[in-house]
Amino acid sequence: MAGVQLIRVTKSYGTVTVIPEITLDFDEGEFAVIVGPSGCGKSTTLRMIAGLEEVSGGSIRIAGKDVTWAMPKERDIAMVFQSYALYPHMNVAGNMSFALRLAGRPRAEIEERVRRAAAMLELTDYLERKPKDLSGGQRQRVAMGRAIVRDAYCFLFDEPLSNLDAKLRSSMRTELALLHKRLGRTMIYVTHDQIEAMTMADRIVIMEKGVVQQVGSPREVYNKPKNRFVAGFIGSPSMNFLDGELQDGDQLHVVGDGFSLPIQGDLAGRARAHGSRQVTVGLRPEHFSTPGRSGNEESIFAPVTLDVAVAEYIGSSQFLAAKIGGAPVTAAIEVGPESEPLASGKYAFDTSRIYLFDRGTGLTL
Repeated sequence: MAGVQLIRVTKSYGTVTVIPEITLDFDEGEFAVIVGPSGCGKSTTLRMIAGLEEVSGGSIRIAGKDVTWAMPKERDIAMVFQSYALYPHMNVAGNMSFALRLAGRPRAEIEERVRRAAAMLELTDYLERKPKDLSGGQRQRVAMGRAIVRDAYCFLFDEPLSNLDAKLRSSMRTELALLHKRLGRTMIYVTHDQIEAMTMADRIVIMEKGVVQQVGSPREVYNKPKNRFVAGFIGSPSMNFLDGELQDGDQLHVVGDGFSLPIQGDLAGRARAHGSRQVTVGLRPEHFSTPGRSGNEESIFAPVTLDVAVAEYIGSSQFLAAKIGGAPVTAAIEVGPESEPLASGKYAFDTSRIYLFDRGTGLTL
């Protein structure tokens, strides 16, 4: 099977196990993103694929070939690191061509590969410049160009945009997505930034403490998180969590400190079948609204009281740092461009967008 496969791979440092066991298949030509908090094992996983870390158990296959114990240069991969790692005494062309020259490739082939990569990355006018004469974004493009000229089977990216400012990161995300479309190669990208994962990935691998929590498309992991960790990690601002109790009557409700929300549709059936009445309710900030803004006709908006401490104006929305009862929550309210700061009072929540989690296991009901 083509692509990149990790088969029951484990990693330990002495008596400390950082990857208990991981099995993953990355399809040929896909853009996969491994995302998770610092220390979750995502960079270690990438470095094992690259051959920069030895596996403690299991096997790795690239393009159908077992490379578990192969040297990095034998794996047909190219890697882009967080650090640009450019040679300061070489110009852009020299940096991009260094690996090819080291491998003894013909001069005409080197020049053609560098020319194509430079055109792809809009670096043609900068080939004679030294790294000190380039911006941060241009230096990162040179680092990517150095990988592209190798024409590898698989490209590995280890948080390549984390050193850039917010505006440049946004433009570089677009460039990377376009680069993937042009090359059509397998790309595995590691980041702690879920925005990068959501905007670039064909599939997202979410990790915590060395364990894969969920694998799926951006839509799948956002709309159908498997557990509370995934639900809280994916989405910006993060999902709010409130402890509550299921109470049945004419309609099933989840009731807690300062709120009572009706449970709709299939979720009500799953909640009734759940063994415990003690649950955690998940409310995404973007599903709050001001009273009277009904949105989708099929949705049912329930009243909630927000005690607003801070209203952050960002143009089309206001982010509210508030409380429901005694629990802190964030609400993202769509407003007009001339709106005044929103204050404490009655708001509405789209109850068709409620999530419920088992309070003990954290699993989604």
